[in-house]
Amino acid sequence: MAQSVLQSGVMASIAPPPNSLVPAADAVEPAGPAFSPLYRQIKGLITRELQAGAWKPGESIPSELDLAARFKVSQGTVRKAIDELAADNLLVRRQGKGTFVATHAEQQIQYRFLRLMPDDGGARDMERRLLDCRRTRAPSDVARMLECKSGDAVVQLRRLLLAATRPVVLDEIWLPGHLFKGLTAERLADYKGPMYGMFETEFGVRMIRAEEKIRALAADRPTAELLGLAPGAPLLSVERLSFTYGDKPVELRRGLYDTTRHFYRNELN
Repeated sequence: MAQSVLQSGVMASIAPPPNSLVPAADAVEPAGPAFSPLYRQIKGLITRELQAGAWKPGESIPSELDLAARFKVSQGTVRKAIDELAADNLLVRRQGKGTFVATHAEQQIQYRFLRLMPDDGGARDMERRLLDCRRTRAPSDVARMLECKSGDAVVQLRRLLLAATRPVVLDEIWLPGHLFKGLTAERLADYKGPMYGMFETEFGVRMIRAEEKIRALAADRPTAELLGLAPGAPLLSVERLSFTYGDKPVELRRGLYDTTRHFYRNELN
């Protein structure tokens, strides 16, 4: 049965056709006291389909006309919803080709969360060197960040990122064990693409946003040895918590950056 949304005095019927990927229970609810613009409601419906895996990373989504017909709204409303999803890096528009689900396997996306840039302005392609990968129990601080229980199973990775054979980043990565069953050092070594691309394609976990805390500190002796620095050398400590759909934390990454030949770049809007 069609449901309606009251917007600017106009009743807009929103009900998916019988073969729609959106179940009737997910149809847009009538606007109440917490009013949400119609395009935001359509954005929410498209996001639910992305979360449900209706379209895989790298796949095209239906055209704006098809989505407008499915949701019984105007093409302009759908376009505005897609514009926001593209701004959120969930979708990617390609001129003349359509709109696609964003993927960390793409060159322009895979370094989205890594803001370290070389001083000389050259390419920032980095070699990965895995130090260890093990399943363990979550320490209390890691459990708190990942919103799991202390002692729950987690995967701990340690790796180096190298630029022109020179170590630049020492990463310690924590992942929820139940989401990354079967993740091993061998599997990581065999995968040639970016790590987040592997998480998407082989484990169905998409990193869609991240929060970071940054501070300066001095390198201790073990870290200095791994990065080829003198003990006490200045480092940039970057703690990143990455989230998937529904603001669920799915990765805690603690990186130590040598900024001797690199700088941390951010864009402020």
